[in-house]
Amino acid sequence: MTARDVASPEALGPQPRMTRALTVLFAIAAGGAVANLYYAQPLLDVIAGDLRVGESVVGLLITATQIGYALGILFIVPLGDFRDRRRLIPLMMVLSAGALVACAVAPEIITLALAMVAVGVTTVSGQILTPLAGDLADDASRGRIVGIVVSGLLSGILVARIFSGLIADAISWRAVFLIAAGVVLVLAFLLRRSIPRLKPKTAVISYGAVLRSVFSLIAHERKLQVTMVLGATGFGLFTMFWTALTFLLSDPPYRYPIWAIGLFGIAGLVGAVAAQGAGRVHDRGRSVAGTGLAWLLVAVAWVVAGFGGHVLVFVVVGIVLLDIGVQGQNILNQSRIFQISAAARSRLNTAYIAGNFVGGSIGSFAAALLWSTGGWPAVCATGAALSAVALLIWLTTRHGALRTQTATISGRR
Repeated sequence: MTARDVASPEALGPQPRMTRALTVLFAIAAGGAVANLYYAQPLLDVIAGDLRVGESVVGLLITATQIGYALGILFIVPLGDFRDRRRLIPLMMVLSAGALVACAVAPEIITLALAMVAVGVTTVSGQILTPLAGDLADDASRGRIVGIVVSGLLSGILVARIFSGLIADAISWRAVFLIAAGVVLVLAFLLRRSIPRLKPKTAVISYGAVLRSVFSLIAHERKLQVTMVLGATGFGLFTMFWTALTFLLSDPPYRYPIWAIGLFGIAGLVGAVAAQGAGRVHDRGRSVAGTGLAWLLVAVAWVVAGFGGHVLVFVVVGIVLLDIGVQGQNILNQSRIFQISAAARSRLNTAYIAGNFVGGSIGSFAAALLWSTGGWPAVCATGAALSAVALLIWLTTRHGALRTQTATISGRR
């Protein structure tokens, strides 16, 4: 039995469908879940002072969270194809709330690091919600609905930076985690009441077979392989930009405080809202062309941002263009891979997000390295060069992708 040889939802009879209210709830819940990974980023200096540790030590909190998230993506998200998601998603959110409370009350750095690992492992509900939205949507609106949910998920990354800086400045860094725990519990309750009862997606197989099927999909699905490369590159550039932006705005000539740097996430939210249109582009059968346009915007964003070393308006324009491009291609990528197999969408999403995680980790590391060697110009030049490479990959693979896209549209008819 292969990853694609299991029964699809279509074979099991009609499934409940997405409503507008459920789509909005999914988007908010996905954003609220993924935000848990990013609350600590603007707070590292404050936490270091409160717990009396050095910056190098407190920086390991981000690594701990990323390790936990990688484990959750690999070992929990694939269960979405085999378990009752009406129970699985709220359960993970409740566990995530508990981990956030543990962060808030941690007396020292080791306890906090362990709690951050738990936050990472349990905060994967957003990545289970996205393929669930794809399952509940019909073929004609799947791109639009997935686009809304993914935009909500990515907006959570930006909102977390704004929220944590403001709350920590007004109250304390511990209050950030307590408030986040409360938000997650409310969302868990709403989802438990709102997610429709679903028939099983696939035949039940062993847990080991579930994990092996993820790697089988990666090995045998050409479309998934190419999309993973593009997705990892895009998210790597996203994290490289935002990591380096903190360095830029903290140093001369700007010298902004942490809370002010967090407010630049508002410009990113403009891009997230604009990128929702990518889902409609997919539904109209123009996903491949839309991906090329998105990458062109990313390349232009890096060029524009390169002039932002002393002129703030170029930074803001670069943020908006970059977020439209990266989030737009991410929406198109996920909408396309969900076409590979209706029965394996959670596992397809596991592979795709795991690739993004690798790209994001490399992007954060590259930002620090490039900043130390050449500052903002080096970061922007590298970003523009990698965008050009991604455009070249798109150019060399687009004909095969177009044939697959045409076959899919013909199949709908």
